[in-house]
Amino acid sequence: MNDAIACPCQSGLNYDSCCEPLIKGTRPASSPEALMRARYSAFAMEEMPYLRETLHPGQRSDYDEAGATVWARESDWSGLEIVNVTGDPETDTTGTVEFRAHYRRNNEKLEHHELAEFRKTNGVWYFFDGKMVGPGQVRRETPKIGRNEPCPCGSGKKYKKCCG
Repeated sequence: MNDAIACPCQSGLNYDSCCEPLIKGTRPASSPEALMRARYSAFAMEEMPYLRETLHPGQRSDYDEAGATVWARESDWSGLEIVNVTGDPETDTTGTVEFRAHYRRNNEKLEHHELAEFRKTNGVWYFFDGKMVGPGQVRRETPKIGRNEPCPCGSGKKYKKCCG
C-alpha cells in the first residue's frame, strides 16, 4: 500500500520528494519558486517553524507566528498557482514570485494574491517581503465618450441622458 500524498504545492510530485525535505531541513531551496512552494506547503501542513526559519533574518522581528498558525489551522488550503517568476537562481541574489494561494475559510472560497520578494544570503534563499496584488488596470478598448457627447447608439441624445 502506498501512503504517499500529493504535495500541497501542486507540483505533481509526492510531498515526501517535493517540499517535505525542504521543510524538514534535509535539502535547501534551490530557487525562490522552490522556497515559495515549500512555504505554501508549510501553511497547508501546519509546519509553522519552517515559515520563521525561511523568513529573512532582518525581517523576523515583525513575524506573528500565532497569527500565522491561526490562519493556517482555520484554512483549508486548496491550491497554489505560480503566476510569474523573476531572477535566475544560479546567478542572482534576488528574485520574485507572483502567486495565488487558494483556500477556504468559514466555507468561503478565498485567494491570497501576492508578489513575494526573495533574497539569497550566504547561499540560502529567504522570503524577504510581499505585496498584495490587486486587480489589474482596466484598459479601454474604445475611446472614452464624454457625458455631453452624442450617444454612440445613434439616438441623437447626449450620452448622459441615454446609454451613460
